[in-house]
Amino acid sequence: MTLENKLGLTEQADLAREEERLSKTRAVELFERQMLELMEPGTFDSLSSIHAHLFGDVYDFAGKIRTENISKGSFRFAPVLFLEDYIAKIEAMPHSTYDEIIEKYVEMNAAHPFREGNGRSMRIWLDQMLKASLGVVVDWSAVDKEDYLLAMERSPIKDVEIKVLLKESLTDSTDDRDVYMKGIDASYNYEGYNVYRTGELM
Repeated sequence: MTLENKLGLTEQADLAREEERLSKTRAVELFERQMLELMEPGTFDSLSSIHAHLFGDVYDFAGKIRTENISKGSFRFAPVLFLEDYIAKIEAMPHSTYDEIIEKYVEMNAAHPFREGNGRSMRIWLDQMLKASLGVVVDWSAVDKEDYLLAMERSPIKDVEIKVLLKESLTDSTDDRDVYMKGIDASYNYEGYNVYRTGELM
């Protein structure tokens, strides 16, 4: 089912294409206008602002906590009933060391606070924390997409794999736009979320 959108598109392929085009345009703005420097790293406000800027041209829900329960395959992301409390706990997690930052990133991924566009927003959010605390970012061009998605799927149970994978791809090229933009690549994203009712069997 195609998500309701501001563009009036009803075909999923058309929506995906326009969503990627518009979100990348907005991502360039975040970078070029140094808007990320004005946001506090590691906060939900910063993640929400990033999401709102990337997807505000496409969705009314941009920057807003989702109101549907969603799953990917057999994995259910945080239930809506507990989502705000869960986000508050994640926000309170420290993010001064590499391990702390990745652990916070993994927990926010398990929360999946938005109906769509979580991956792209959270990768910018992750790099924002890494840059502020450690002076590095992830060179996403050096991260194998399949390995990344598999490691992220397993990360709620064991985060060692994603920690090793991303650590091998860190760079101090924090002001390189090409490095930054690679993280916005939609092919790194989970796709095909299922919406379910609380208590519903998968």
